[in-house]
Amino acid sequence: MIEVYIDGASAGDPGPSGAGIFIKGHGRAEQYSIPLGMMSNHEAEFHALIEALKICTKQGYQIVSFRTDSQAVESAMEKRFAKKQQYSVLLEEALRLSDQLDLFFIKWVPSKENKVADELSRKAIQLNNK
Repeated sequence: MIEVYIDGASAGDPGPSGAGIFIKGHGRAEQYSIPLGMMSNHEAEFHALIEALKICTKQGYQIVSFRTDSQAVESAMEKRFAKKQQYSVLLEEALRLSDQLDLFFIKWVPSKENKVADELSRKAIQLNNK
Protein backbone atom coordinates (compact mmCIF):
# COMPACT_ATOMS: atom_id res chain seq x y z
CA MET A 1 0.00 0.00 0.00
CA ILE A 2 1.13 3.52 -0.80
CA GLU A 3 0.85 6.21 1.91
CA VAL A 4 0.24 9.75 0.70
CA TYR A 5 0.54 12.78 2.97
CA ILE A 6 -0.94 15.99 1.58
CA ASP A 7 -1.14 19.61 2.68
CA GLY A 8 -2.24 22.86 1.13
CA ALA A 9 -1.11 26.25 2.36
CA SER A 10 -1.78 29.91 1.56
CA ALA A 11 0.09 33.06 2.50
CA GLY A 12 -3.08 35.12 2.96
CA ASP A 13 -6.72 34.26 2.42
CA PRO A 14 -6.69 34.34 -0.51
CA GLY A 15 -3.00 34.53 -1.25
CA PRO A 16 -0.14 32.74 -2.99
CA SER A 17 -0.70 29.04 -2.38
CA GLY A 18 1.03 25.72 -2.67
CA ALA A 19 0.52 21.98 -2.38
CA GLY A 20 2.85 19.66 -0.52
CA ILE A 21 2.76 15.95 -1.29
CA PHE A 22 4.82 13.23 0.37
CA ILE A 23 4.40 9.71 -0.99
CA LYS A 24 6.00 6.65 0.55
CA GLY A 25 5.80 2.99 -0.23
CA HIS A 26 7.53 0.17 -2.09
CA GLY A 27 10.79 1.14 -0.40
CA ARG A 28 10.98 4.67 -1.73
CA ALA A 29 9.75 8.19 -1.01
CA GLU A 30 8.64 10.98 -3.33
CA GLN A 31 8.27 14.66 -2.48
CA TYR A 32 6.44 17.33 -4.45
CA SER A 33 6.05 21.09 -3.95
CA ILE A 34 3.49 22.44 -6.42
CA PRO A 35 2.75 26.18 -6.68
CA LEU A 36 -0.99 26.81 -7.08
CA GLY A 37 -1.29 30.56 -7.65
CA MET A 38 -3.78 32.71 -5.73
CA MET A 39 -6.47 30.93 -3.70
CA SER A 40 -7.79 30.33 -0.19
CA ASN A 41 -6.27 27.83 2.21
CA HIS A 42 -9.27 25.47 1.88
CA GLU A 43 -8.99 25.57 -1.92
CA ALA A 44 -5.28 24.78 -1.63
CA GLU A 45 -6.11 21.74 0.55
CA PHE A 46 -8.47 20.38 -2.13
CA HIS A 47 -5.94 21.10 -4.88
CA ALA A 48 -3.25 19.23 -2.92
CA LEU A 49 -5.55 16.20 -2.88
CA ILE A 50 -6.27 16.49 -6.61
CA GLU A 51 -2.60 16.88 -7.53
CA ALA A 52 -1.66 13.89 -5.37
CA LEU A 53 -4.39 11.78 -6.97
CA LYS A 54 -3.10 12.75 -10.43
CA ILE A 55 0.41 11.66 -9.43
CA CYS A 56 -0.87 8.36 -8.03
CA THR A 57 -2.87 7.51 -11.15
CA LYS A 58 0.03 8.50 -13.41
CA GLN A 59 2.43 6.32 -11.37
CA GLY A 60 -0.01 3.41 -11.56
CA TYR A 61 -0.58 3.20 -7.81
CA GLN A 62 -3.85 1.38 -7.21
CA ILE A 63 -4.04 0.96 -3.42
CA VAL A 64 -3.47 4.26 -1.65
CA SER A 65 -4.03 5.59 1.84
CA PHE A 66 -4.14 9.37 2.10
CA ARG A 67 -3.40 11.42 5.22
CA THR A 68 -4.51 15.05 5.55
CA ASP A 69 -4.67 17.55 8.39
CA SER A 70 -7.70 19.18 6.72
CA GLN A 71 -10.89 17.98 8.35
CA ALA A 72 -12.89 19.68 5.58
CA VAL A 73 -11.18 17.61 2.86
CA GLU A 74 -11.37 14.36 4.82
CA SER A 75 -15.05 14.88 5.62
CA ALA A 76 -15.96 15.89 2.06
CA MET A 77 -14.29 12.81 0.60
CA GLU A 78 -15.81 10.44 3.17
CA LYS A 79 -19.32 11.86 2.72
CA ARG A 80 -18.83 12.55 -1.00
CA PHE A 81 -20.35 15.96 -0.32
CA ALA A 82 -18.96 19.46 0.19
CA LYS A 83 -20.91 21.79 2.47
CA LYS A 84 -19.81 24.87 0.54
CA GLN A 85 -20.79 25.08 -3.12
CA GLN A 86 -17.43 26.62 -4.07
CA TYR A 87 -15.70 23.34 -3.17
CA SER A 88 -18.16 21.06 -5.01
CA VAL A 89 -16.31 21.28 -8.34
CA LEU A 90 -13.00 20.45 -6.64
CA LEU A 91 -14.60 17.58 -4.75
CA GLU A 92 -16.12 16.18 -7.96
CA GLU A 93 -12.69 16.12 -9.61
CA ALA A 94 -11.12 14.46 -6.56
CA LEU A 95 -13.87 11.83 -6.46
CA ARG A 96 -13.51 11.15 -10.20
CA LEU A 97 -9.77 10.57 -9.74
CA SER A 98 -10.13 8.50 -6.56
CA ASP A 99 -12.75 6.29 -8.22
CA GLN A 100 -10.08 5.25 -10.76
CA LEU A 101 -8.11 3.54 -7.97
CA ASP A 102 -8.73 0.00 -6.76
CA LEU A 103 -8.71 1.11 -3.11
CA PHE A 104 -8.72 4.66 -1.77
CA PHE A 105 -8.62 5.56 1.90
CA ILE A 106 -8.40 9.00 3.48
CA LYS A 107 -7.75 9.75 7.13
CA TRP A 108 -7.44 12.94 9.13
CA VAL A 109 -4.19 13.28 11.09
CA PRO A 110 -3.02 16.03 13.44
CA SER A 111 -0.69 18.62 11.93
CA LYS A 112 2.24 17.23 13.91
CA GLU A 113 1.95 13.99 11.92
CA ASN A 114 1.91 15.86 8.62
CA LYS A 115 5.08 17.94 8.94
CA VAL A 116 6.80 16.83 5.73
CA ALA A 117 3.78 17.70 3.56
CA ASP A 118 3.41 20.99 5.45
CA GLU A 119 7.03 21.95 4.76
CA LEU A 120 6.61 21.02 1.09
CA SER A 121 3.45 23.15 0.79
CA ARG A 122 5.20 26.17 2.32
CA LYS A 123 8.10 25.70 -0.08
CA ALA A 124 5.58 25.59 -2.95
CA ILE A 125 4.21 29.02 -1.95
CA GLN A 126 7.66 30.48 -2.57
CA LEU A 127 7.76 28.84 -6.01
CA ASN A 128 4.81 31.00 -7.16
CA ASN A 129 7.19 33.92 -7.66
CA LYS A 130 9.65 32.01 -9.85
